[in-house]
Amino acid sequence: MNIEELTFDKNGLIPAIVQDAASKEVLTLAYMNEESLKKTLDTKETWFYSRSREELWHKGGTSGNTQTIEDIRYDCDQDALLVLVQPKGPACHTGTYTCFSTSLENEETVEPVQHRYDIINHLEKTIAKREAERPEGAYTTYLFEEGVDKILKKVGEEASEIIIGAKNRDPEEVQWESADFLYHWLVLLREQGVNLDDILNVLRERHS
Repeated sequence: MNIEELTFDKNGLIPAIVQDAASKEVLTLAYMNEESLKKTLDTKETWFYSRSREELWHKGGTSGNTQTIEDIRYDCDQDALLVLVQPKGPACHTGTYTCFSTSLENEETVEPVQHRYDIINHLEKTIAKREAERPEGAYTTYLFEEGVDKILKKVGEEASEIIIGAKNRDPEEVQWESADFLYHWLVLLREQGVNLDDILNVLRERHS
């Protein structure tokens, strides 16, 4: 599809919903015109049009909090975009991971765990948020700041603990160490820029 086939509004703009490709968290809603969309496609980083300043702006051009393009999709009416990105740092100018960080009903609302694997989704989002915001004192912040060697060390340690627990026929130990391993593995995936969905797709392909 060509850009010219998209439906821009009377001001030449199209809404762009930006989503973290890995965690699936919606990061922000911005607007693009034809020029900023072309720049986005050419540079593989997000460019938007500021309605207040009436000019193009490169996300992260000043702050360094850029967003690398994974995919851009358009809706059935061809008048809105979904931009899947790998964010480098916070999406919001306030320093938060996402612009949609406050609940209208309850500022302390925590995402409920209702389905079998919801905790994985919640953990992915939390890890992504920690990487972007780097809150002081958080263990996940510590891992990202120490870097890949530290993360790999922890992954290896937890894998060894699973082996030991299984060898000792200790189900509770296997459960605890598996949870620790899964957490550190998800941190590693985030550090590597690897999408969990891609891994699941590999499993689906193998299964089929």
